[in-house]
Parts: sequence; C-alpha cells; structure tokens
Amino acid sequence: MNKILGITGLLAFVWLATWVFSDLLSDHQWSFLTAYNQENLLKRIALFAIISIGVAFVIITGGIDLSIGSVICLVGVGFPWLLMEKGWPLGLALPTVLLVAASIGLIHGLLITKLKLQPFVVTLCGLLIYRGISRGFTGDQTQGFQNSFKGLKLLATGKIPVTTEFGIPMPVVFMVIVAAAAAFFLNRTVYGRHLKALGNNEEAAKFSGINTDRMIISAYVICSSLAGLGGLLFVLDVNSAQPVDFGNFYELYAIAAAVLGGCSLRGGEGTILGVIIGTAVMRVLNNSINLIDWISKNIEFAVIGVVILVGVIVDELAKRMMARRRAELDKKKASVVSSRESGR
Repeated sequence: MNKILGITGLLAFVWLATWVFSDLLSDHQWSFLTAYNQENLLKRIALFAIISIGVAFVIITGGIDLSIGSVICLVGVGFPWLLMEKGWPLGLALPTVLLVAASIGLIHGLLITKLKLQPFVVTLCGLLIYRGISRGFTGDQTQGFQNSFKGLKLLATGKIPVTTEFGIPMPVVFMVIVAAAAAFFLNRTVYGRHLKALGNNEEAAKFSGINTDRMIISAYVICSSLAGLGGLLFVLDVNSAQPVDFGNFYELYAIAAAVLGGCSLRGGEGTILGVIIGTAVMRVLNNSINLIDWISKNIEFAVIGVVILVGVIVDELAKRMMARRRAELDKKKASVVSSRESGR
C-alpha cells in the first residue's frame, strides 16, 4: 500500500509539473490540458499498460522478457500482411497471430524450465529472432490496412463520449478488462499465491508442492499473449507498421513501468494497480519531454534508464531495511526466550 501511495504521489507531481511548465510557463497555451492531448495520453497509457501487465507476471516469477517489442512487431506487421498481402479472412488471421504470440511464450517457458536456460538469454535471442522474421517475410516493407477494415479499427481506436469535447479511448476499455482479470488471478486465486511464492523462493515453493515449471511457463505465455494483443492494438491505432522499428524498445517501457509500479526484479512482489500507475508516470514523463520547451526531445531513453536504476536502488534499499528489521525482531525474540528460560 505504501508503494501505491508513493507512486500515486509521484504521478500527481509529474502531471502537475508538466501542466505548469508546458502550459503556464511557456508560449503555447493549454497544450497539455487540451482534450486531444489528454485523450491521446490516456490511450497511450492503456496500450503500454497492457504489455506492462504482461511483463509484470514474468517479473513476479523472478524472470525477465526482453522480446516484448519484437513480439509486438511480429504481430503488428504480420496481422495486416496476412489480411492485405495474403488475403486471409479476418476470422482466421486474428486468432492465428494471437496463437503465434501465445506459442512464443510457451517456447520461452519450456526453454527456461526444461533446458534450464537463463530468461535473459532466451528472451534476448527472441528479441533478435522475431524482429528478423518480421523483416524477412515482409521484405522489410511497411504493412498496413490502407482504407480497409474500418469497423475493426473503430473498435480498437474509437472512444466512448463523456463530454462534447472528451471521450474515453477504447484501449482504456481493453486495459480495464485485462487489468481486472490479471488482478483477480493474482489476488483471488491459488495461481496468484503460487506465482508470488515462486518468486519469493523457488526451492521452497517446490518443496511445498507447487508445480513451479507450470507457473513459469504460464507467466511467459501470459506475457507474450498480452504483447500480441498490444501489437494488434498498436498497429490498428497507427494503421501501418514498419518491421524495422515497430515496437522498438517497448520492452524497456514495459519493464520500467512494472519496476516503477512496485514489481521487484528479485521476484515475488507486484500489483496490477501499481503497474498501471507506473505506466501512467512513464507516459506523462514522455508527454512532458515533448511539450516542455526547455527539455531536449532526445533524452527519453535517459529518463527510462534513470527510472529503472532508481527502481532497482529503492528495491535493494527496501530489501536491506526489511532484512535488518527481521534480524532485530529475531534478536529480541531470542532475548525474551533466553530471559524466560533463565528465570525458571
């Protein structure tokens, strides 16, 4: 709860600072608070939150997934390629790309659990492989929908009117559904308890009868599946995708949001609400970089690096503080027991 309050306070501070420096203290007026900018900001938060929720499952197990951006690319260029270039029907192309994304997670999980390969190595190789495959079957050419499938694009990019000037983008609806399902599984099911137990101590989880391999595999399947869903929504949003850079570095955005939102890279900790708020902080920071005149537009990756580093430092300091408190508590208990025994 303290982490949630802390990251919520940070979000409020960043939002207010962006408003002040971009609107009140610059030449262009009301750029941050316009309905267009706020709608776009909400949409980007939702899109990135979906993939960040996926990576949170993997991080909770103590793993990592560096292939998210390339999976987004594979689905993002593969979906319009199947529809427009190969003439597949929508009812076949849509489940195919989602099945491919889920299968990638299954392969990752099997390599990690059965061959005992390091998640970093497996997913780093995946990052290269899926990007290369995407560039290969498309001939490195941009893939898009042109003026076709307007109904599908409206479903993914439309908005629910709230006022005459503002509406809730449809990706927010998808995010809420994904977040509600993820939070339910993590907090209200045996699966969630087992997943966190695995992240805290894999050996202890095994001895307690938890099928840790199944937990790890399912976490990677969830991560890749949500990356696939994200790829669909991203490409429907922009209408076209270039295989050379579509989804580039999105895994860093997702990992940074999850870490900032309270997911420990050691595993065992994390909340879906925290991940969403962490994503919101990242997107508002990105928005501020683009809107505030005196901030260089080229420091975005520096901001991501700082966020991840600060998150890791805070996590390490928190772990040390908790270990110290446990040691002091154990010492006091031992002292009380010793004094009782000596008084007998």
